[in-house]
Amino acid sequence: MKIDILTLFPNMFENFLNESIIKRAIKNKNVEINIINIRNYSKNIHRKVDDYGFGGGQGMVLMPQPIFDAIDDIKTKDSLIIMMTPQGKTYNQKMAYELKNNHHLIILCGHYEGFDERIRNIVDLEISIGDFVLTGGELPSMIITDSIVRLIDGVIDEKSHENDSFNNNLLDYPVYTKPVDFRGMKVPDVLLSGNHANINKWRYEQSLKKTQERRPDLLEKS
Repeated sequence: MKIDILTLFPNMFENFLNESIIKRAIKNKNVEINIINIRNYSKNIHRKVDDYGFGGGQGMVLMPQPIFDAIDDIKTKDSLIIMMTPQGKTYNQKMAYELKNNHHLIILCGHYEGFDERIRNIVDLEISIGDFVLTGGELPSMIITDSIVRLIDGVIDEKSHENDSFNNNLLDYPVYTKPVDFRGMKVPDVLLSGNHANINKWRYEQSLKKTQERRPDLLEKS
């Protein structure tokens, strides 16, 4: 898979690309991630990419020319173009699984007061990570990228994400490690029993219980 991220602030991605699972996935060639500075496509002598919106109002608006030219330069027949925006469809695990099957993702990070509306004509999918507003799309693009990359074959053990929260509309079951007794809080006996049938039954029941308590809306979707 190839992921191209269009941004005005490429330096924000330095640590993201050089730590943990993302770094290993890039090194092992499971994924190619390119950070592309939108300003490189500005035709303005000062690399200007934004201007005041027609009709007045607060904030600056990203102009269409640099973004159109950038996408024209990097897109292929396999590209899916994603716009990060609070107006988009709310992101979830199901979308992560769907997106990981694409060969090429182009993620467009907004900033300032938003995008010139005409940019939406070249976008395939608009995504929001929640009902709140950030200063730009860089952090959401990292979230999207991280959630997709970990699902790519060979990045992590497949069993590690089969039981993730939100799979089958359930939250994940509780997990424990050593010591067995920590400050009077003990690991449930069933996990020490060695009976995997009972362990699986307990984990499923705990997932149901946790989901009912914390996210009953997920059970309604089942």
